[in-house]
Amino acid sequence: MRHAGLKARMAVVGSILFGFYALLALIAYYGFGIGLELIFLGAIAFAGFQYIVGKKAALWSSGAEDMPEDKYPEIHRSVERISDEMDLEKPRLMVADMGVPNAFAVGRRGAGVVVVSEQLIQLLDHDELEAVLAHELAHIDNRDVIMMVIGQSIASMLGLAVQFAILFTRDGGIGNFLLAYVAGIITQMIAMVFVLAISRYREYVADSDAAQHVGGDAMARALHKISSVGERQEAEMDDNVSALCIFGGEKSALQKLFATHPPIEKRIEAVQSVERQHY
Repeated sequence: MRHAGLKARMAVVGSILFGFYALLALIAYYGFGIGLELIFLGAIAFAGFQYIVGKKAALWSSGAEDMPEDKYPEIHRSVERISDEMDLEKPRLMVADMGVPNAFAVGRRGAGVVVVSEQLIQLLDHDELEAVLAHELAHIDNRDVIMMVIGQSIASMLGLAVQFAILFTRDGGIGNFLLAYVAGIITQMIAMVFVLAISRYREYVADSDAAQHVGGDAMARALHKISSVGERQEAEMDDNVSALCIFGGEKSALQKLFATHPPIEKRIEAVQSVERQHY
């Protein structure tokens, strides 16, 4: 089985998140008398809304525009070649001014989008840029982008449900509003711990896939250049978009606990080991 470790982790995390939701559904059913049909339909509608809006919001917040094929022919040719090797339909390519060299992918197989920053195109050599493109295509191929978006939507839904439950069962005093807000945030953070575990692991898998297609040395050089510039030039990005990018930025000790990306030096070591195994 290809990437059995990633699939197993996504299955486990998906089951845990579903368990959280099922518990809240039972509370809503027995505690508030809300019908199971309404609960089920509401969850599907919320997740679908989050997926569609989340994808569009990521593209909008990054200022992404369609990448003209006549202006970037080499990038289009590279994506076509790597997509063919992955047996993947060529995704829509977009370019954005993110302020830093970065890239991210959204969508699913057959309806994917890869966004590359202008700064990344200027910074990297062609083989290094191909490595980043292969990394983003791997995310679409492995379907982990969908898992991230759905996981984030479930975490948000859990937080909102807790806030609603507290406000519904207590009076409208300022203390209870504050309690509901804090409890909702904590609940969302607990759920996101499981999603973030997948987020970090999926970066290793996508790096490895990219190394298989373009070589570990090119991937390692790309990661080193991106992180070196990214540490000096920090750009303001939505957290959900940052979670999807190839480089999530350097964080404080507390932020590292909830980091969406593993340490860059460990990622470089991992792809270099792929290069050694290849030879």
